[in-house]
Amino acid sequence: MSATPPILQSLIADRWVGAQAARALHSAINGHAVALTHADEIDFGESLAYARGQALPALLKLDFQQRAAILKALATFLLERKEGLYAISAHTGGTRSDNWIDIEGGIGTLFAYASMGRRELPSSNVFHEGPAIPLSKEGQFIGSHILAPKRGVAVHINAFNFPMWGMLEKFAPSFLAGMPCIVKPATATSFVAEACVRLIHESGLLPAGSLQLIVGGSGDLLDRLEETDVVTFTGSADTAAMLRVNKNLVARSIPFNGEADSLNCAILAPDVEAGDPEFELFIKEVAREMTAKTGQKCTAIRRAFVPARHIDAVAEALRARLAKIKVGDPAVDGVRMGALASLAQQADVAERVALLSAGNEVVYGAKDGFAPVGEGVSAGAFFAPTLLLCRDPFANQQVHNLEAFGPVSTLMPYQELDEALSLAAKGRGSLVGSVVTKTPAIAAQAVYHAAAFHGRILVLDRDAAKESTGHGSPLPQLKHGGPGRAGGGEELGGIRSVKHYLQRCAVQGSPSMLSAITGEYQRGAKVQEDAVHPFRKHFEEIQVGDSLLTHRRTVSEADIVNFGGVSGDYFYMHFDEVAAKDTQFGQRIAHGYFVLSAAAGLFVSPAPGPVLANYGLDTLRFVNPVAIGDTIQARLTCKRRIDRGNRPDQPPQGVVAWDVQVMNQRGELVASYDILTLVAKKPVLPSPP
Repeated sequence: MSATPPILQSLIADRWVGAQAARALHSAINGHAVALTHADEIDFGESLAYARGQALPALLKLDFQQRAAILKALATFLLERKEGLYAISAHTGGTRSDNWIDIEGGIGTLFAYASMGRRELPSSNVFHEGPAIPLSKEGQFIGSHILAPKRGVAVHINAFNFPMWGMLEKFAPSFLAGMPCIVKPATATSFVAEACVRLIHESGLLPAGSLQLIVGGSGDLLDRLEETDVVTFTGSADTAAMLRVNKNLVARSIPFNGEADSLNCAILAPDVEAGDPEFELFIKEVAREMTAKTGQKCTAIRRAFVPARHIDAVAEALRARLAKIKVGDPAVDGVRMGALASLAQQADVAERVALLSAGNEVVYGAKDGFAPVGEGVSAGAFFAPTLLLCRDPFANQQVHNLEAFGPVSTLMPYQELDEALSLAAKGRGSLVGSVVTKTPAIAAQAVYHAAAFHGRILVLDRDAAKESTGHGSPLPQLKHGGPGRAGGGEELGGIRSVKHYLQRCAVQGSPSMLSAITGEYQRGAKVQEDAVHPFRKHFEEIQVGDSLLTHRRTVSEADIVNFGGVSGDYFYMHFDEVAAKDTQFGQRIAHGYFVLSAAAGLFVSPAPGPVLANYGLDTLRFVNPVAIGDTIQARLTCKRRIDRGNRPDQPPQGVVAWDVQVMNQRGELVASYDILTLVAKKPVLPSPP
């Protein structure tokens, strides 16, 4: 007698809820029950109150940098326990490589956001979206934009196909932004999400209530949300449309970010011939997107557009490749495609394939010897890779309107590239499209026209193929989303997605006031000068606005000649007096990089000290020329501080950005830039015995 499957629980207000069994969830491989949902009702009022009253204040006691460090620690924690997650994910029907996308792809997204947060966000909860803009003649009234915490709750409603990645790719940016999350995974694969959340909860790394989990329905949750909250959704376009018009969301203007399944396409460009590497790349990409995750990817290729002269050759090549795919229990050696997530999904795909087949040819499908391998697979949710051919794609609207969310794709011929682009647009908005070409001009033409209907476009040729992550792989650094049918939203995209969970606010005031608000020195603000050189201070001792006005230096002809000799820069503006007289400057001028070097000589403190390294310049501009006989002076001011924390792999340190203004004897700005330095923290003295 088999053991009773475990009852999944929801994590609400930092406690696990669920003791009464409800619906059984079955293995996609053999139909065995692997878990039970719970019948216990969830008090969403309590959930939201806990998120607002407990989790939110705790999150905002941390800054961006500290939350980024937590994300990294969490990613490391989960990675060390990944094999348990793989064992649970096997019941979703995916192969090891399919589940790698979900598990290690999700963990990798945590690592990516931890890294981006450490590199790009300040040691505070206010992100200055500058630069500041002068709003007055004398410079004492300026304006800029800040991004501040919304002080609300993020509700994430996820799809069944990636229960772990889908959860973590939304959680990472919202947590980084300081927003507690309530996650509602699709019920069919919620056993994977629950296992992941249990590990996260056991880690103790997150403030209590930062991540809550709903197993089952979301009840009246959306009706209880407030203006500062955010809802994100991944799933079908029909469900997205229904949720988007929730009366409470509309009445309160609560942001709703939708990412919906779309009829993504791949275009084999007209310049590609059979035998070209790009021809084979197209075949591989379409076949891979049909079979990876059993075609259950919101980014999978559903429509493949091919020059009419190649349509039969492409059909035959794809047929041959699909015939080699071994389907069955991924535990069986050699299996490269598993099952759909559930029997309900299997029935839905079968119904849609029947509709798509009407009036079209079945190039490859269930009648071509489909026989999944493995014990008990007859009760599983397997489906044959199915390739259709629509010979008249302008007349058949079904292929542009109906999606079978499984290992299904439709080939379509076109005559000219413009036709292919018109057919692509018939999808009414897609997450991603691919253009396979060997000609840059064709790529430029295709992307220019297709960008209006696609959230991302992969241009694939023989050079990119060596390192390409492929058509169907959203990356943390690039946006994931698309217009129209694809939901009109954006996820990922680096720090852009963190900004989605922050409130943008315009601020106006004096430079001193905006310096205090933004945490960054704004030119014209009051500065602090003391007897200690800024480069002699440890990180903790430096304050935004600490400043040094240097001594002066008069630029001589010898300076220009010597710098030309050292640098090899003999540009005529520096050495040819006759030619220089005919320019807008009317005379020889110093090298811009000499001015930069001379300024460093004015403000650098040369003896060993807390400054460990200068690792870059930002926003460098040469504003006015420096002529022979001009006298320059520099002002160095602490603009921004980022505390990198104490890491085991390097001495305790922080990043300091210094605003540098180089002026001439008339007080005119001649050069302007930021210097970035690593500055050591004070040594930690050993505790007395």
